[in-house]
Amino acid sequence: MNQLTRATCVGIAAQIAMVTAGHYVPAIANLFAIGGLGISALTGWGAMKQRPVSLAEGATGGALAGGLCAAAGIALSVVLGDVPFSLLPLGTLGSAITGMVGGLIGRSRG
Repeated sequence: MNQLTRATCVGIAAQIAMVTAGHYVPAIANLFAIGGLGISALTGWGAMKQRPVSLAEGATGGALAGGLCAAAGIALSVVLGDVPFSLLPLGTLGSAITGMVGGLIGRSRG
């Protein structure tokens, strides 16, 4: 399993854990936005950490990892009835952007 796939899987697990906990604990649900964006940023960083890639590759890999993990978490939250479906594209886009930032920070110069 490559680094991008591994980081994305870890990010998906973290998003699902946060959403599941938030379904039962309102205090956690109140942190879905900041928590989800933070997880996506860390996922993007982990996907590109110390990889000697270009700016474009770092941005793309980070955005992919951050967006995919967020989409999984938001989709679960929609199914559980905790957030509206309309949040899926907007939340995924926002998380892809934070994942991109994480990927750019994590990469080494290529």
